[in-house]
Amino acid sequence: MNAHRVDPESRVKLNNLPADDTGAYDRKKDGKDQAQARTEELLEKLATLQERLYANGERALLIVLQGMDTSGKDGTIKHVMSGVNPQGCRVTSFKVPSPQELSHDFLWRVHQQTPPRGYIGLFNRSHYEDVLITRVHGMISDKMATQRFGQINDFERLLQQNGTTVLKFFLHISKDEQRKRLEARIQNPEKRWKFNPTDLTERKLWSTYIDVYEDAISATSTKHAPWYIVPADYKWYRNVVVAETVVTALHAMKLHYPPAPSGVDYDNILIE
Repeated sequence: MNAHRVDPESRVKLNNLPADDTGAYDRKKDGKDQAQARTEELLEKLATLQERLYANGERALLIVLQGMDTSGKDGTIKHVMSGVNPQGCRVTSFKVPSPQELSHDFLWRVHQQTPPRGYIGLFNRSHYEDVLITRVHGMISDKMATQRFGQINDFERLLQQNGTTVLKFFLHISKDEQRKRLEARIQNPEKRWKFNPTDLTERKLWSTYIDVYEDAISATSTKHAPWYIVPADYKWYRNVVVAETVVTALHAMKLHYPPAPSGVDYDNILIE
């Protein structure tokens, strides 16, 4: 999975990274079946590790999902988190800020939604919207965006130093694949509700979005909160990459179940 990790201080060029990459899984042969089988193995491990995380109550995991429209943020949550206990998992989607939220700094509303110890938190879009869409539409200047990059790095370092592991995934799809997915939404009555005419307006700004994503990822992929650029044209590959990375991060926490209450000899307990 390190192949998709963005090294700190490196300059990202998304157009040089194929969105249809499938790594070691050969999509022309049985790569899809292999990846799906591996994903199932990982989901079983994830369920066990999440239980340990919840029982231990000393660490937390924050997963940030960003990407162009139709890149698969909802699908990633649905598939990769399918086996976890909902009691220990929280999903937050950040919409247009409310008047109250706008009266504070841009990270105020975000900090309130970070996962407590023992939990996995998922951000479906995140604080990065405040250096992406705001910049594309001229709501903030380049100078303010640079200032916010530094504030985001400090914020994520604060989380890491207080026991929260931060994983950030950019789901990287091609413009052609986005077209296919938008068309599929329109054509399928059961998916049509997800289509928004503004998606077409934003699609016209594709190149600008690529530029601001490159700046944001390059400036904020750090040792304490790395970015992973996940090729997402093939959903099955996207899922296995995210699942592998999440399981690896949880393993690295070296989680253990808490000890039994002191003073109790369970060998002599009789339950009537």
